[in-house]
Amino acid sequence: MRTLILNAGYEPLAVVSDRRALILVMAGKASVLAGVAGHPVFGIGGMWERPSVIILARYVRVPMASGVPLTRRGVLRRDGHRCAYCGKSANTVDHVQPKSRGGADSWDNLVAACVTCNNKKADKTLREMGWELPFAPRQPHGTAWMVRGMERPVPQWSDYLAA
Repeated sequence: MRTLILNAGYEPLAVVSDRRALILVMAGKASVLAGVAGHPVFGIGGMWERPSVIILARYVRVPMASGVPLTRRGVLRRDGHRCAYCGKSANTVDHVQPKSRGGADSWDNLVAACVTCNNKKADKTLREMGWELPFAPRQPHGTAWMVRGMERPVPQWSDYLAA
């Protein structure tokens, strides 16, 4: 089970295991805002509600990131695990402008692709293939992209996450 950690100012910080969250609560460093009903944790000292959302007792300064880090998993997530060329299920990442032709590793140049389309395109440009992208690849933004572990949000977190 996973737990959302909120900073003292109610901004999302991270997603951790319920065990780590319970340790923070038991140490007095956080308090439970929402729990998972029907799944208590039993220990020598008593019974605790399994946390779904906790808030830290003290504010933690987080260094400001310049943007969302570029990862293969992030590109696949941004594109909904769908091939940018044919729309089928994607499990690889392709450079729109091939690296062999000066293409960079950037959010604007990477798209999700299925193995078939990735192999068919090889090191050619879209113009040479006669293909078009249905969207312009861009760097994602928003809280869900900056918080580690937010790939699969839990319904109990919706009240604590900005849209």
